[in-house]
Amino acid sequence: MVGLPGSGKTTLARELETELPALRLSVDEWHIELFGNDVRDDSDEAEWALHNARHSTIEALLWHIAARSLGLGVDVILDFGFWTRAERDDFRARAAALGAGFRIHFTDASSEALLERIRARNADLTAGTFHIPEATLNEWMLMFEPPTPGELG
Repeated sequence: MVGLPGSGKTTLARELETELPALRLSVDEWHIELFGNDVRDDSDEAEWALHNARHSTIEALLWHIAARSLGLGVDVILDFGFWTRAERDDFRARAAALGAGFRIHFTDASSEALLERIRARNADLTAGTFHIPEATLNEWMLMFEPPTPGELG
C-alpha cells in the first residue's frame, strides 16, 4: 500500500485482505496496540525519535512475518505507506528474492483532502489510528514520492 496518512490506504487494504484473501499487516495498528498513541501536537523531538524507532522495529518484525507467509504461499498486504521510491524498490527486491510477486496499490488524494481527512480523524480517533499533527502531515507531503507510472504497471 502506497500513500500518505488519510489517503485511504488502510480502508483499501481491509477490502483487499478479504477479496484476495491475504494477510494484512499494518504497522500503525501494531504500534498502537503495543505502545499506544504516542505522538501529539506538542510532541518534542525526543518523543518523535522514540516513536520512529518503535515504528521501524515493528516494520522489521512485520517483514519477517510477511516473508514467512510469502514462503508458505500466502498473499500479504503491507500497509506501511512506502513513501519513497527507494523503499519500494527495496521491498520489491525482497519479494523477488523470495520468489514472490509485488504489486503496488496507490491511494492518492490532494493535500486539501488529506488535511480535511486528518482533521476529521484526529477529532474522532478510531482503534488502530494515530493522531497526526497537521504540521507533521504538511512536512510528510513534501517528503512523499508518488509512484511513477512504470512502478504501477
